[in-house]
Amino acid sequence: MTKPAAREPLRRNSRSNRARILATARQELGRNPDVTLEELAQAAGVVRRTLFGHFPGRRALLEALTEEASETLREALVRGARPEEPAERALAYFVLSLWPVGDRYRMLLGLARRDLGAERVTEVLAPARDAATAILDRGQRDGVFHSHLPPAVLSAGLEGMTVALLEDVNTGALEDDGTRTAVATLIAAGVPEKRASAVVENVAASVPPGTVAAPISHHVDGGAPPPTDGP
Repeated sequence: MTKPAAREPLRRNSRSNRARILATARQELGRNPDVTLEELAQAAGVVRRTLFGHFPGRRALLEALTEEASETLREALVRGARPEEPAERALAYFVLSLWPVGDRYRMLLGLARRDLGAERVTEVLAPARDAATAILDRGQRDGVFHSHLPPAVLSAGLEGMTVALLEDVNTGALEDDGTRTAVATLIAAGVPEKRASAVVENVAASVPPGTVAAPISHHVDGGAPPPTDGP
């Protein structure tokens, strides 16, 4: 009767180690895309056996990070949805809500394409693309956005711009908390610059706590704990 209770601390320890490894990987891969799994284990404060028990190879680790990013993206889409708002404000909410997700996982943009393939990246981004397309379609019908391009094509173009801006943030060429990208997105959709800036400023000031993705806490900020032999 005591075995299930005895196993629970082990399961909690295993979940804690897995989360710590993923958090460390997000940070270390951003610094060095070619970091080895052995180096990640050391940075995470776990022994090599523990890391390989969760992720038998680099591809498995990247797939886990990609799935984590996909889940976080879907949650942010739900929190950031504003179907009752005018299309220009809905698009600003959309960008500002998703920016923390893109910022947190921007190191995956190139790595996932290289190691998992472009199709996997497209699959992860599909819900965001569909949501943006719906907002753009509504805005075009309302006369808020230009209609030079079909909504789906415009959505793909805006996605490419956002990815490029995230990569610029990753290289240090751009500093942005999401507001600059939101303004650029509205301008690209056809909103005049001054109007776009005013909309984004207003929306950014009204975003309630919890609307954007909350940062994921991890141990690495204060130094890794001693290696553990746990699972």
